Amino acid sequence: GDKAFAQFLTDEIKEEKKIQKHKSLPKVSGGWELEVHGTEAKLVRKIAGEKITVTFNINNSIPPSADDEPQEEQKPDEQEPELTSTPNFVVEVIKDDTKQTLVLDCHYPEDEVGHEGEEESDIFTIREVSFQPTGESDWKDTNYTLNTDSLDWALYDHLMDFLADRGVDNTFADELIELSTALEHQEYIKFLEDLKTFVKCQ
Repeated sequence: GDKAFAQFLTDEIKEEKKIQKHKSLPKVSGGWELEVHGTEAKLVRKIAGEKITVTFNINNSIPPSADDEPQEEQKPDEQEPELTSTPNFVVEVIKDDTKQTLVLDCHYPEDEVGHEGEEESDIFTIREVSFQPTGESDWKDTNYTLNTDSLDWALYDHLMDFLADRGVDNTFADELIELSTALEHQEYIKFLEDLKTFVKCQ
């Protein structure tokens, strides 16, 4: 059984490498620096007196496919629809002269992805906003967290503009999907390779 499994994995890896779009990870425009630790990625950008970091994790970032019905029309050699990774991402804005960090928790709404053509709509939403003490890795649950569900629209729009002014806009969100998808695919191939090595190991 293991031999067949290893053979299957070998073929699978070959296939995945064939459809891999990016040999190296795509860049995000606007002077963002990328750090990757396993499945977590961090983008950092410094502008006058501020540091902006965007963190996301590719685990569980691929939404479940809506239609599990087999397509009748699909030709045998056709590629499966491309999987897209749309991770939640956290934006932290740190101002040099305050001890606080503004933290914005952003999501790609599940029903929005794929509705091109609506000029107005943003492709990501802000879910929660809070202040956290700068430099502390553990966030406090005792800090007030603003949930945007019941938020005044004008305030929400200002928050979105605030992000856009710092380079976190629809273009950025699009490029983040591209980056995240490439990273996810790269990790998936690595996982298959590790699994193959593991299965072959006596």
